[in-house]
Amino acid sequence: MADSIKGTQRRSTIGVKPKLRETVRSLGLRGIGQSNVVPDNEAMRGMIRTVSHLVEIEPAEG
Repeated sequence: MADSIKGTQRRSTIGVKPKLRETVRSLGLRGIGQSNVVPDNEAMRGMIRTVSHLVEIEPAEG
C-alpha cells in the first residue's frame, strides 16, 4: 500500500447531512475539483468510505 492517498471532491456537499459535510472538510476538501493528499491509515480510509459518494480517491504519487 502507498503511504498516502489523494482524495478529490467530485460532488457538492449541498443537501448532505452536516456530519458528512464536516467529514469532507476534515479530509481537507473545500470545493468541487479540489484535491488533497492525506496519510493512508485506517482513520482516513474510514472517513473516505463514509463520503465515498462525494469523493474520488487514487494513490498519491511521490
